[in-house]
Amino acid sequence: EMKLVESGGDLVQAGGSLRLSCATSGFAFDDYVIGWFRQAPGKEREGVASITIEDGAAYYADSVKGRFTITSDNAESTVYLQMDSLKPEDTAIYFCAADRYLVGELILHAEYLDHRGQGTLVYVSS
Repeated sequence: EMKLVESGGDLVQAGGSLRLSCATSGFAFDDYVIGWFRQAPGKEREGVASITIEDGAAYYADSVKGRFTITSDNAESTVYLQMDSLKPEDTAIYFCAADRYLVGELILHAEYLDHRGQGTLVYVSS
């Protein structure tokens, strides 16, 4: 069974930093693309960053480019999202999802995410 478990969400002041973790199990990590997504109350889901595990290629949404960094620890089958210079508009539930074939921005715009975690809450106060 594929599992993705997020952690690291917290309350932080604007300008601060957080690192989210997406711990995975039950699938061939190296063969997948992992994306980070967020959804704020009353807003649509937004894909923020993705990484192709095999070659480490990363893709970022314009809204987070230059502030967020996605990395992977292949030995631990874990993907991280380092979030710096946080803004109140970054407040959302963040979750990760895995796909075998949708690389780069494709996974971030996928209509369906078959394998995803439950999410972790990030709240940025002004």
